[in-house]
Amino acid sequence: MTHGQSAVTRPGLRERKKQRTRDALLRAALELFTTQGYERTTVDEIVEAVDVSQRTFFRYFASKEEVTFAVQEMVESRFIAELRRRPAREAPFEAMRRAVLCAWNSIGEAIEEVITVELHMRTYQMIESTPSLLAAHMRRGIALENQIARLIAEREGLDVERDPRPRVAVAAFSGVMRVTGQLWGQGHDSSVEALRHLTEEYLDQLVPALAGEWRRPEGPEGDVPQPGDVHAAG
Repeated sequence: MTHGQSAVTRPGLRERKKQRTRDALLRAALELFTTQGYERTTVDEIVEAVDVSQRTFFRYFASKEEVTFAVQEMVESRFIAELRRRPAREAPFEAMRRAVLCAWNSIGEAIEEVITVELHMRTYQMIESTPSLLAAHMRRGIALENQIARLIAEREGLDVERDPRPRVAVAAFSGVMRVTGQLWGQGHDSSVEALRHLTEEYLDQLVPALAGEWRRPEGPEGDVPQPGDVHAAG
């Protein structure tokens, strides 16, 4: 490798120092948010923990809300990038499924370069239990769904404003992702592998759950399936 190639592939000292400062601010903020509460934590406390100025904090993050969702933003960006790379021959659900699983293959290491996965789980739990953050989480989710729906429509050669299928498919997919995220956040295994396995398990049930007749015919004694019994008769 030549010196020129090394300069291209390896960030310079200044960039590495900036990245370290950003990561330190992110870790300090999330630790404070998850231990003493999001609303009770001030920017002054975050910068004091890292020994930098408020000006430095706002150079990297526009607000406490932005720093809260920084890791999630990284995860979502990985997914979008993977989805853009999926072959055109894949059906929408399959493309989304493979994209999210491929993203999770590498995202664990990326997260742990910045924070521990355990802190990531605690952050998720904190977001779910903080009304202002939960509202922001929902707004971000809607924006992400719209972005994915437009991407799926583009892949399939459809007009997302005239054909409802991309939005419907993405809504179903996003619903599964929300459920698995909540289950992971409530569980005892904070590993990325546990989240990936849970995601794969639930995504594999998406098409069977939505296809065919859900309700079994009444049995000989007139028994009616209970709510939640969604498996079609074999």
